[in-house]
Amino acid sequence: MRPLTYFIAVSQDGFIAGPDGETDRFEQGPELVGHLAEQYPETLPTPARHHLGIDHPPRHFDAVVMGAATYRVGADQGLTSPYAHLQQVVVSGSLRPVADPAVRITADEPAEVVAELKAGDGLGVWLCGGGVLAGQLIDEIDRLVLKRQPLVLGSGRPLFAGSYRPTGFRLVDRVTVGDVDIERYERTPEPSI
Repeated sequence: MRPLTYFIAVSQDGFIAGPDGETDRFEQGPELVGHLAEQYPETLPTPARHHLGIDHPPRHFDAVVMGAATYRVGADQGLTSPYAHLQQVVVSGSLRPVADPAVRITADEPAEVVAELKAGDGLGVWLCGGGVLAGQLIDEIDRLVLKRQPLVLGSGRPLFAGSYRPTGFRLVDRVTVGDVDIERYERTPEPSI
């Protein structure tokens, strides 16, 4: 079974973007980009991969799932296939299908979409955003990789949006790249009652 990993940048106070989707304050300097290019090359958008000369196969993920707001970040700038090197699925009830055959837009139940991806062959599945979708998929998330940013936003889009649902993860690794801590977590087994 392929694992689902929520891999995303997050502020110290738990936000993945500002109230209007702003991410411009998040660190994206050369040291961090270099680390991602080496360790998580598939998480860089296809144009960035081309610019950096990255052409080797994915290391961790060969499929990406995102919500409408995450997809619109690139689509609004004409990038309709942001991760052409991966199988791309956008879960949204509001987006209309795009002309790009490399992107599947579906209004299906998120957990069913992810269960289908996880049951397939290949590497892992990357959940790249957003918080509402992550909240809907909390039971399906096997791992977290958080690029913890050295800033406090005060408000914005939370890492997880949804109902109260305590879910355990344990820290398995932390690497500091510049001012960003990249934290890897594994889901802990549910406690027996």
